[in-house]
Amino acid sequence: MKMKKIAAIDIGSNAMRLLINNVIEYQGRKLFKKVDIVRVPIRLGTEAFTEQKISENTRNRLLNALHAFKHLMEAHEIAMYRGCATSAMREAENGADIIHQIKEETGLNIEIIDGKEEAAIIYANHIEKLIDHKQAYLYVDVGGGSTEITYFKNGTVADSRSFNIGTIRILNDMVNTSKWEDLHAWLDDILKGQHVQLIGSGGNINKVAKISKKDPKEPLNFDYIKGYYDTLKSYTYEERILKLDLNPDRADVIIPAMKIFVNIMKWTKSKQIYVPKVGLADGIIKQLAEV
Repeated sequence: MKMKKIAAIDIGSNAMRLLINNVIEYQGRKLFKKVDIVRVPIRLGTEAFTEQKISENTRNRLLNALHAFKHLMEAHEIAMYRGCATSAMREAENGADIIHQIKEETGLNIEIIDGKEEAAIIYANHIEKLIDHKQAYLYVDVGGGSTEITYFKNGTVADSRSFNIGTIRILNDMVNTSKWEDLHAWLDDILKGQHVQLIGSGGNINKVAKISKKDPKEPLNFDYIKGYYDTLKSYTYEERILKLDLNPDRADVIIPAMKIFVNIMKWTKSKQIYVPKVGLADGIIKQLAEV
């Protein structure tokens, strides 16, 4: 039996995460065991999408978090890691400068990846092994800055696209009608009325799945998703924290996230959605394990 620890750093528009996994190789199989996960809600997208620049204060918070991530990786004696930054860092005019500063001050290599690379990493989770090859699927990953959609047909990727429709953008009123229409039209074009099953990922849909208390192998139905979305909208921000027991950094973004999922389920006429609770950081781990 061989074992090594691998880490993934995901710097998103809403939060940044450090995921550490044990990867165990035994009799030709690889087993992935989660060791630790740390999430820090830096919210780079709030500034990157509205001001096209990340402020000095937010930059310092990001660096402090990455210093902590580095120390944790050293304590765990990580064999390898990969760090990726997504749409917020892509759009910030000083994004490249911040990446350089991260390297200078922490020694960590962070890559700014585009939407296609993000989708490819998510695909590395080997979602195709979880699905019935006789059916068509849409894998929908909702983040703070963008929504990545991958279309599976006959067990392979038939199409994929990244849309600048994310929770932080919606909160800042940056997603106009034409962007929703573009997403709707793309879905109509690739599906052509074909029935699909949905697979959802992202912190918000994972939270909803956890609240449902359903078996992870069982899908959430549309009525539950729509009902919970309507419940969220009926509460104030404070009530969502105090009565629905949501963290402050979740209590606002969860509404636009559920809006995205509800719209996609409506437009695809999907009655249910599977939530395997995997995302970008998990995909990074899977990619590194193949090296």
